[in-house]
Parts: sequence; structure tokens; C-alpha cells
Amino acid sequence: QVQLVESGGGLVQAGGSLRLSCAASRRIFSVSAVGWFRQAPGKEREFVAGLSFSGVWIDYADSVKGRFTISRDNSKNTVYLQMNNLEPEDTAVYYCAAGSVSSRDRSHYAYWGQGTQVTVAS
Repeated sequence: QVQLVESGGGLVQAGGSLRLSCAASRRIFSVSAVGWFRQAPGKEREFVAGLSFSGVWIDYADSVKGRFTISRDNSKNTVYLQMNNLEPEDTAVYYCAAGSVSSRDRSHYAYWGQGTQVTVAS
């Protein structure tokens, strides 16, 4: 079993930045795809960014393209989501996930973290 733990969320003003981290209990990100998803109140969980284990596939939702960057440090079993120029619409609980398929589809991810809250004030 793999445990994923997110951290780095918080309250930030619009235009500000946050860096989310996702630490795995064991070495997984070098062999699995990783995705960041978010869920705002009353909305479905949506894809934000994804990275294949090889690094060849990197994908971003249109709403965050150019502002968010996904990266990985295999030596630390950690994945990051750097979020710049945050907007109130980015307010949500952010989740990291790991799976065997590089995809925007959350059903392809077997392991999930508990989520971290990001709140962007206008």
C-alpha cells in the first residue's frame, strides 16, 4: 500500500504563489504517473496537472496552463505543484494521486492523498 501526503496549502491573496508537496510512503513516482486534482465546493474533482514516470508526458488543464508547474524529485519520493499568479477561482482542495496510466481521468489513479486546502482571497 502507498500513502500520499499533501502539504503546502493555505490562504493567499490573488496574484500570490504557493507550492504544494506530495510525499509518498515509498518509491513510486519513478514508476507511476502522478496527477494533481482539485475539488471546489459543489463541484466535481477535476484534473489540474499530470506527469508520467518517464517525464515525457506533462499535461495541464487549460485553466492553469502558464501559471502552474508540476515537478518531481524521485530522491525524496515527492511531487510538487508550483502555483503562481493564483486566482480566486483556484480555491479548492487539492489532491495528488498516483497511478499506472498517464491520464486526465481520475479513475486511472489508484492512490490518493487526503488533500490540502488552498484558498485564494480576492
